[in-house]
Order: sequence, then C-alpha cells, then structure tokens
Amino acid sequence: MEKRTIHIRDLTGNESKIDLHLVLVAGKAGVGKEISMGDINRPGLGLAGFFDFFAYDRIQIFGLGETAFMRQLAPDRKGEIFERFFSYSVRCCIFTHNEHPDELFLELANRHQVPTFVTTHRTTRFISLLTHVLEEIFSPMVVNHGTLVDVFGVGVLLMGKSGVGKSECALELVERGHRLVADDMVEIRKIDESLLMGYGSEVIRHHMEIRGLGIINVKDVFGIRSVRNRKRIELVVLLEEWASGKEYDRLGIDENKYSILDMDVPFITVPVRPGRNIPIIIETAALNQRLKKMGVYSARELDNRIQHWMMMEGRKRHD
Repeated sequence: MEKRTIHIRDLTGNESKIDLHLVLVAGKAGVGKEISMGDINRPGLGLAGFFDFFAYDRIQIFGLGETAFMRQLAPDRKGEIFERFFSYSVRCCIFTHNEHPDELFLELANRHQVPTFVTTHRTTRFISLLTHVLEEIFSPMVVNHGTLVDVFGVGVLLMGKSGVGKSECALELVERGHRLVADDMVEIRKIDESLLMGYGSEVIRHHMEIRGLGIINVKDVFGIRSVRNRKRIELVVLLEEWASGKEYDRLGIDENKYSILDMDVPFITVPVRPGRNIPIIIETAALNQRLKKMGVYSARELDNRIQHWMMMEGRKRHD
C-alpha cells in the first residue's frame, strides 16, 4: 500500500482536477513544504489564545468568523496571538470569501515561510472541495494488474494471468459500447472508507496492448465516449483457462468476495475456452450485479421456488 505526501504548491497545480481558486499572498518561500495528512483545521480557539491541542500540522482554514475576530483584536493582543500562532510549524493558511489578512499577518507569514492563500470560495464550499481533493490524494492505494471497464454503469475489474485474454475481452466490450478505464495497471484507492475507485495510470491512460496488433489508443480509435478516467469498482471477474477437472459455480447462490484494501467486492470466476463468448458473459454479470444492488437475486429466487415446489409435492404424496 502506497502512502503519499504532496507539496503545498501541488494544491494550485495539476495534482488536483478541482480548481480551488487559490491565490498566493504570502509565504512563497514555503510552498515546497510537504503535507502528509488529509485533515484540516479552523484555528478559532487558537486566535482566542487557547493553543492546547492546536493542530498546527494541518491546513489552517480562516472563514468569515475567524477573519472578523482577528480584525477586532487590539493591536497588542493581535501581535501576541499572531506571534504565538506562527511559533508553531504551521504548514499553510487559506482565507475564504476573498478575505485578505492584514499586514501584520502577511509579514509574519513571510518571515516564517508559511504559504498563505486567498480563495473566492465560500468557507463551507471550499472545505468540501478541499476535503474531496485531499481524500483522493491521501486515500490508501494499491496498483492491480488487471483491466477496469465500465459495463452498463458497473465498474468491472478483470483479473487473470498474463495472456488469458483480459485486454481482448475489454476491447470487445469497448466495441460493444462500454468504456475502458484502465488496462494492465489499475490504480485503486479507498475513498472515505466506503468505496473503491479505480483509475488509469497517468502514463499509459487509455492505451491497450493487444497481442499481434501492438499498442493502441482507445480514445483515438473509438472516440472520447469509449473511455473514462475513473470508475467505482463493484465487481471483480477472474478470467482463467478452463480446467476440465475443476468444479465451477453453476448456480450462483453463494456470494463470493474479493478483498481489496480491506474492503470486500463481489467476485466471480469465469472459465475461458474456445467457443465461449466471454464479453457477453461479462455484460450479463454486470447486469446481474445491478439487480443484486436492488435486492433481486435470481438464483436465490429460483432456489426458493424449487424448495417450495418440493415441499408442496411432498405434502401431496402424504395426503
């Protein structure tokens, strides 16, 4: 599992796909500082003089309340509070609502090399956007050797040994109107402890290797609607060569799970052999998974009907 750190400058660059509207107003010398956690802090208690448990190692957010409180402080008290505030190793300060800090704050921010930004976003909106950005950056991540495809709105992760046909299956699915997310290398992040999001590598995104054909750019060949940058993983499909002596699930009553980053994902094994139409099986599996999310379990319903029929037949024989 990879644990990431970013530099403060990355918040204004291309590290995030969300524009936070940040304008640097002080502390330019400190934009190379690292951020190693995705939490934020509103320093209201610190501005009031209470610095016990001050979370100085987080991004400090100054909303309208904090800004208004700072303005009403007496000059001597303000200097004392600001000096105490900057005596900690503060990583970064951000003022919302396009509110600018006063000259004393800017002077101390430059002296202590604390990057200070202003954004036009409202406080609640900005905190929501920033939290989303930080969660994606700092969420636990693994890289999986597989292929991720959006099939009927269901993120299907195709796994299997090299050469089993994952890319060819994905290519057929794309030709049938579905969308490729990633081939060969799938970056998987656990977002907010509730979902697994799959991404393509920045380097090889939207490219596929097809044996006998070589490397193709799916977006260029099939168009922009054939790809997407990320997708929630809701089903894992293991493709494996058919083994004549192996018993494969023929009913689908039991729910198998595959663990990724300590989260369980529905899992099925699909045996591959000449003559089997694997893409249409994947499509059917995706549609079946959608039904299960709505509480419809076809195999269990059929089993219940058979059990009921057997019970009724048994009663008839006893009557």
